[in-house]
Amino acid sequence: CPCFYSSLKDDDSGDHDQDQGTPKDSETERTEDEDQSLSKKKVEQFWRFYSHMIRPGDLTGHSDFHIFKEGIKPMWEDDANKMGGKWIIRLRKGLASRCWENLILAMLGEQFMVGEEICGAVVSVRFQEDIISIWNKTASDQSTTARIRDTLRRVLNLPPNTIMEYKTHTDSINDSPFKQTLISRPVVYFE
Repeated sequence: CPCFYSSLKDDDSGDHDQDQGTPKDSETERTEDEDQSLSKKKVEQFWRFYSHMIRPGDLTGHSDFHIFKEGIKPMWEDDANKMGGKWIIRLRKGLASRCWENLILAMLGEQFMVGEEICGAVVSVRFQEDIISIWNKTASDQSTTARIRDTLRRVLNLPPNTIMEYKTHTDSINDSPFKQTLISRPVVYFE
């Protein structure tokens, strides 16, 4: 299970940057039960954070939420994103909160089964519609982008006639009148 940015820890003691030393050889080999326990802790860490966030459907006006892997910026030009693209789904009002939560849980649960290909996701709240997108590293890998599309359709429980658009980040840059002006925006990172 992906883990979140290093500021989200199991305890609330404030000793988040304390050096724990080098693990012994016996500590580096984990059993499947230990991996599941670690995954459960990471999901619990996320849920503690997520439970305090405003849901997209409760926002008014123009807002964007981003959740990206640690070290990847939600920018087309980031090294991890520049050769990639994104699946875009336009939603009628009232669906964004449920779809956003399902998408995040699918990413955390590694349901996309495309290795390190997923970079992050964005939900954009707009006046007449909401937009959800999932970003991946390699736009040219058609089998991977198809797997992401199919998994997205399944985890969001989208009707078969839902229009899904894939757009490369190169095309997004070329279509942008601002060429990706950097503005302050809330970002949550995961590994």
